[in-house]
Amino acid sequence: MKKAKIYKPSKTAMQSGMKKYDKWIIEFITDDPGRNPLMGWESSTDTYAELNLEFKSKDLAIEYAKKNNINFEVIETQKRKITKKSYADNFIK
Repeated sequence: MKKAKIYKPSKTAMQSGMKKYDKWIIEFITDDPGRNPLMGWESSTDTYAELNLEFKSKDLAIEYAKKNNINFEVIETQKRKITKKSYADNFIK
């Protein structure tokens, strides 16, 4: 039976926009990653490890996983804490 995690990716610190980060992703978890003896790279015989599926909502991703008998774990997104600052605060202290 396949194992997967369902999550919404977080943006990197180098990006300010949130356009690409509104989709939920199913990422399959591989059980036995191995090392390639020639190059030393991590490899696997499980082709599901290379597959990421995108969905518009968390409910669609969960529905897909249940329909295809995929064991899944949902990783909830954390709320962003936005603190409003004034430019003048840089010079007060």
